[in-house]
Formats: sequence, structure tokens, C-alpha cells
Amino acid sequence: MCGITGYIGNKKALPIILNGLKRLEYRGYDSAGIVLNENGAFELRKTKGSVSDLIAKCKDLNSEATVGIGHTRWATHGVPSDINAHPHISNNGKLAIIHNGIIENYGTLKIMLTSKGYTFKSETDTEVLVNLIQYMQETQNVDLSTAVRYALNEVVGAYSIAVMEVDKPQEIVVARLSSPLAIGIGENEYFIASDASPFIEFTNEVVYLEDGEMATITLKGVDVYKIKDNSKVNPQIHELKTSLEKIEKGGYEHFMLKEIHEQPRSIMDTMRGRLLVDEDIIQMAGIWDYQEKFLNAERIIIISCGTSWHAGLVGEYLIEDLARIPVEVEYASEFRYRNPIITDKDIVIAISQSGETADSIAALKLAKEKGAFIYGICNVIDSSIARLTDAGSYTHAGPEIGVASTKAFTAQLALLAMIALKLAKHKGTISKERFNSLIIELETIPERVAEVIKNTENQIKKIAEQYVGAGNFLYLGRGYNYPIALEGALKLKEISYIHAEGYPAAEMKHGPIALIDENMPVVVIAPKKGYYEKIVSNIQEINSRKGKVIAIVTQGDTVVKDMVTESIEIPDVSECFTPLLSVIPLQLLAYYIAVLRGVNVDQPRNLAKSVTVE
Repeated sequence: MCGITGYIGNKKALPIILNGLKRLEYRGYDSAGIVLNENGAFELRKTKGSVSDLIAKCKDLNSEATVGIGHTRWATHGVPSDINAHPHISNNGKLAIIHNGIIENYGTLKIMLTSKGYTFKSETDTEVLVNLIQYMQETQNVDLSTAVRYALNEVVGAYSIAVMEVDKPQEIVVARLSSPLAIGIGENEYFIASDASPFIEFTNEVVYLEDGEMATITLKGVDVYKIKDNSKVNPQIHELKTSLEKIEKGGYEHFMLKEIHEQPRSIMDTMRGRLLVDEDIIQMAGIWDYQEKFLNAERIIIISCGTSWHAGLVGEYLIEDLARIPVEVEYASEFRYRNPIITDKDIVIAISQSGETADSIAALKLAKEKGAFIYGICNVIDSSIARLTDAGSYTHAGPEIGVASTKAFTAQLALLAMIALKLAKHKGTISKERFNSLIIELETIPERVAEVIKNTENQIKKIAEQYVGAGNFLYLGRGYNYPIALEGALKLKEISYIHAEGYPAAEMKHGPIALIDENMPVVVIAPKKGYYEKIVSNIQEINSRKGKVIAIVTQGDTVVKDMVTESIEIPDVSECFTPLLSVIPLQLLAYYIAVLRGVNVDQPRNLAKSVTVE
């Protein structure tokens, strides 16, 4: 959500910042802007719309400036507009700020500043903050970094910010609380960004600010200190593990399509070094080091949001079915607000692609305060959740740029399957023979995912052409595939803007069946496993009401195939692994319908890749 980038060094800042903003587009935004410090004067350009629109506005800039900051905004306070776009300038024209997050007490601060004679052009909380910094600087007679610190100690909310002063053309002050901020360390040059993608080609050394930290960046270096008390911090320099090639499209039309096709590799990378079939073991240090906690846990609580919540639901089936440990799956956004009962005998697992999801972080902090053991599953190394948890596992799916998650989801499923199997083996809830059989089968899943993509993609393109004009979709699944029905519906909603709902198939006749007619496409996940006969009955009920059924079926199935409008085949695997295959056609269906509707697939409207505000 939103994107920050900036540069200070010996190169021209303009092209570096604009390129950085292009790299941050995947985060979701509605406006963009940039400010450069050109020999003691601000050059400001900002606009509602895309980074391309901003680049067009910058064509008249022949700037030699070597310091600047840029921003992509996702609206919270005020509609998307040129005025509400960042950067914002203080009343005296000397300070410029960009900001991710929300200042919750901005209204009170705005009233105070208005009483002191300050005026405001925008509807944003960010303009309030930059003027609060000016107020602190003038009333306390302090330098920029001190004024920023004083102001932030008056703020309630979440933020990552970058601030420049016109009279200090070689300084940027940054700070964070509950919103990520990275500082790239180059040769006599420094970069700031919401994540490392804007500066990946310039340096592989990065400092991640922790919550409650700020930094003053000059050509002499980076000074980090605590916002609360100004105490000095010795930051840890991390080595980046990704590359420029991994965040480029690689010849695909969209990042989402590229990431769908990357799933055989990303699932394999998630299992690499963990799934050791020849040794009949699953090796996961985060589980092994705390094995007794897991085996003696009274329950496991999984907290997550969106697509990761759907992964958590599959995890509930896996862990309860195989390891026989009670599992509850909670929306992180609701968890902390219902006074949950948590004890030191609970394990709380947070699942997040970005590791920066604000709701999940807040829920984790609450669980930690109540004594629960915290385990994290995320894709981004050194993210906030990774640093907050007691232990955890990275999915190793690689950078996911498309806003609608695909490969991160299946990587989460693979990781949850390994956790469930490992716990089941150590608890003795499955036989050695079944454990060995399942890990052998799990090892084959990447090639079976590749098979599904290869064998179904052209068919799904044709199906998409038939249903591109539909106004509603219904998705049905049972057991392990009920969460996949939810995920399929979410994908279609996210990127095509077609209304879709997912339901347990048995619940269809408790309400949704009223919607079914000849105009209602119904996607039914119907592998020949588990509840097959029941799902056949559900399809008959749909047919009797003239609904159009698109079914995901097991290869060789003839019963369902003869009953439905369209059938898409997936390989025959154990029921617990079917979600890893059944979700692939649903991702492709959403993608190709969205493309036909002319939607911006990688950056769907109103959505953000990482939701860093509550």
C-alpha cells in the first residue's frame, strides 16, 4: 500500500526515483509525485493517475539534482487528486514529505495548527504532519531531525515517512512505525524505498528500519536512532537475496501470468532442503527447535487476511486431519477486537505474503502479550512479521509483483502441508507407511502443477471467452476444496471486477440456490475424492435449475464430465494435496476473463499488494 522511494548521492536523482516508482507500482496506488532539491529550491511534480502520467509531467525537468523523494499514493484521507497526491509541502515552503500509513489523530492536530495560523490545501493527514514538523522546528528552534522526532512523538497511527528541507540539500530524514522502510547502502550514495525493488540494481546491502526508529541520511552516512528517546541504534546491514531479473516480466504480458507459470518452481523452492524423501524426513528448523511446544499445544490459532486466510483454512484441514491438533482460523482484522482468549499453551501462526500486513502484525503483538508462542509464515525475508515472531518459515516463492496473489498462495499451501506432515509423524497420528507415501507424492506436486498449466491453459482461454460477459459467478467446493472455492471467487473479484461468491457446496441449498438460473455460471471443484457423491448431487441440483457448470475434475472422470457445461481436468492426487492443483485453473480463469475485459490485471483498482494500515 503506497510506495516510497528516494535517492541521495552523486547521480541524477530524477531517473532513479521515477524508475523506482515504476518498480513500486505493484503495491497499488491512485496518484504519484516527486520532489527534487535543486540547489536549494524544490522542484515538485505530482498528479492523480499513473507513474506514466507523472513521467509525462516531468518531461520539462532537466534536473541535475542529486537528492529527491518520490511516492505512489493509495488514498486514505481525501479522494485521489492532484492536490491530495504526495509529496506535500509545509506552509513556509521549506519542508517536503512523503508518507505511507495513517495519522489517526490528524484531526486534533489540524485543529491545533489551524488555531496557530496554519492553512491546508489538501484533505490529507500527511499535510498535517509536515506542518506539525514545521511547527516543532520553529517553536522549539531545533534542526530537521529533532523536529521530526518531536512531531512523531505527538502522532498516533502508522507511518513510514521521508522528509527533506530546502535549506539542507544533502539530507533526508526517514522514520517508520508499522509500515516498512528500507535504506540501500551504495558507494557514496543511499537509497530509500518501501522495499528493495527500486534499488536492486545499485546495491545488495540494505538496512531495514525497525518500528519506532528513524534515520538521518547524508553523504557521510546513515545515523539511526529511536524516535522515543533519541538513543543511538547500530543498524544491521543485510545482504539482498533477490536480483533484478526476478522482478522483471520475463516476456509475459503481465506479472500475474508470469507468477502463475512460476508455481512449479516456487513450490519446489519452498520444499527444497525441507522435503528429504530419500531420508524419509521433513526438515524444518522452526518446527524442530520448538517441537515440544507444537506437540503439546492445546490448539493452534492461524491468523491472516485475504488469500493468506484461505491458505490458513486449508492449513486447518491439513493439521487437524493429519496431526490431530485443534486449529482455529481467524481474520487478523477481527481477532484483536473481540477480546480473544489466548494462553501460553496456544500457538499462533501468522500467514502473510509480504510480512507487513498491519492487521496481522497487530494481532500478533496481542497474542505475544498474552504469552502465546508465535510462528510466522511469510515470503519476504526480514519483513516485520519475520522479525516479530518467535520462529517461522519463509515460503521462498520469490518476489510476487502482481497484486492478486498466486504463487505465494500455493507456496503457503506447500509449507502448511509439510508442517502438518512433520507434526503428524512426530505425534504418531499417521503411520510411517502413510507418511512416506505422502511425502513421495508431495515431491511430485510441482511437476503436476506444470502439467495442469500446460494441459488446461488453452481450454481456459476459450471458457473465458464464453463467460467474460457474466455479471456474477458462484464457486462451490467441499472439504479441502471449500477454501479453494473462496480463493477462486476472490481472484475473479479482485482482477475482473465481476461479483463472485464462494460457498461450501452443501450450503448452496441454504440460500444461494435462489440465485441459480441460466445466466449464473457455477464453478464446482469436484475431484474424485472425499465427498464426490455429494458434489455430484449438488451439480444435479444446479442442472435442474439450468445453471451453467464449470467443473474441476480428476483426470479420466466421466460421471461429472457428462453432467456439466465445461470440465477441466487435474491429475489424481491424495485429497490433502488437491488444493495445490485445483486452484491453478481458477487462477487462469480469473486472469483470462480479466484480460478480455481490458482490466489492469497487475494493478486492479482500489487494491494494494501489502495492506500496511488497519
